[in-house]
This record gives sequence, structure tokens and C-alpha cells, in this order.
Amino acid sequence: MDFVTKIIAYENGELNDKETLALFSKLISTGQAWTLQGHYGRTAAALIADGWLESLTGKQLKDLVKF
Repeated sequence: MDFVTKIIAYENGELNDKETLALFSKLISTGQAWTLQGHYGRTAAALIADGWLESLTGKQLKDLVKF
């Protein structure tokens, strides 16, 4: 799935949590999180503040809990 397709899938609610973290990791690492519409920057900032992703590289810092 290419990058644009992933963004469309995210907006359609079709990504699971793991896929969403991977998308925002990529958005942060490329700097695109800060250039897209405000929702992306706010969500990226929340994922960083909550300790899920690293602020400069977008590296995932925590694993998702499996149920």
C-alpha cells in the first residue's frame, strides 16, 4: 500500500492501531505530520506526548498490548 493510499485508509477508518502508529511514525519522520491539515499535527503531537512515538525520528517507543 503506498503512502497516499494509507492516508486515505486512515481517513476512512480502515487502519488498525498498529497501522495507524506506523503511518504517524512515517509522517513524523518525514516532517509531513506538520504540513498536512491540523488533525495530523495534533494527533502526532498527542502520540509523542503520550510516549508512543519519538519526536524527531518517529520511532515507535511502546508496543501495543495484545488482548
